[in-house]
Amino acid sequence: MMRLTSILFLTFLAISNINCTAQMASSKQSTANKSRIITGADQTEKYLPYLKGKRIGMVANQSSLIGKKSSIDSLISLGVKIVKVFGPEHGFRGNASNGAVVNNEVDAKTGIPIISLYGKNEKPTKEQLADIDLMVFDIQDVGCRYYTNINTLEYVMEACAENSKELLILDRPNPNAYVVDGPVMTDDKFKSAIGIHYTPMTHGMTIGEFAQYLNGEGYLKEKCKIKIIKVANWDHDTPYVLPINPSPNLNTQQAVELFPSLCMFEGTAINEGRGTYMPFTILGAPALKGKYSFSYKPVSIPGMSERPNQKDSVCYGLDLRNYDINNLRKSRQLNLTWVIELYKAYPDKTNFFGKERANTGVSPFDLRIGTDQLRKQIIAGVSEADIRKSWEPGLQKFKAIRAKYLIYP
Repeated sequence: MMRLTSILFLTFLAISNINCTAQMASSKQSTANKSRIITGADQTEKYLPYLKGKRIGMVANQSSLIGKKSSIDSLISLGVKIVKVFGPEHGFRGNASNGAVVNNEVDAKTGIPIISLYGKNEKPTKEQLADIDLMVFDIQDVGCRYYTNINTLEYVMEACAENSKELLILDRPNPNAYVVDGPVMTDDKFKSAIGIHYTPMTHGMTIGEFAQYLNGEGYLKEKCKIKIIKVANWDHDTPYVLPINPSPNLNTQQAVELFPSLCMFEGTAINEGRGTYMPFTILGAPALKGKYSFSYKPVSIPGMSERPNQKDSVCYGLDLRNYDINNLRKSRQLNLTWVIELYKAYPDKTNFFGKERANTGVSPFDLRIGTDQLRKQIIAGVSEADIRKSWEPGLQKFKAIRAKYLIYP
């Protein structure tokens, strides 16, 4: 009898231990789910019923993912009727070089028509929207005025508003959301294909937040009806490692986070890594030989950069592949030191900044910055501290406006 009692007691302990372990595992999994960043697209339970029975148009590219699978493919497999896909700069599959013409086509995998929204047809037409009941926007952005996804967003919202179409936005984190910095563009003469909004160089908003900003600040003749599926477990200070390259030349996380500071070099004599497999992590020019030991040679790379600045010439300069990004996060600022340093080191200062365009009288550098003041300040030898001080009135005004449209802390 005593032996039987002991066996029953040991069995009870074993079962209790199994239950306890299972509960602990479940608790850990629940905690992990609560802390794991979940994009809007990954929360299909929140929007799939809204899509069913509607003819869907999607603004998408290779960054449009549900899990590790294309959002287009995933939604089709879930019974969603996607009738048309609209692709931004770099195309739907994300394999076109910066600024390259992308033509309309039919997706070989799905047979769905793909409409390019980069080039002459920036805005969907009434005819292109005629057979669509609901538009869906699902593209990864990186938070800069000169990254053209926000231009596409405005044109799509404008077209939807004009044609009484609702826009569903599957929001994604902004990997550079912690920084709101740079001069605010205020003069229309600096508007171009790489900047049409009165924001600083980095705006610190997600696509969903930016859509609310566009609606609220009068960028559209009439407001667009939008519905946003928010990112779960994320705020503006939370680092976010992108699961896929958002464009051909942002092919590493380091490049994504250096892009806000290094893209301004595209308007100078300095090559910013285009024409290599290390874009936006290195800087250099042939004229800096003897001043820097690091060197590399930009060449034509189809699908990335066919005609890079300083093509086929050995460039000397800075290797930022191991630069500690935490320095930027701590300062919550763009890095201005590099452009000031390389300007001072460059022997032919009259040709450091790109020449003014004949039709506009504005230099490529000024178009990226959104003003000609920074160029003039660097040439005049104004200190970085005083340059930043000159930005403050515009930044404070913008931050107050931006605060009205934030979805996340």
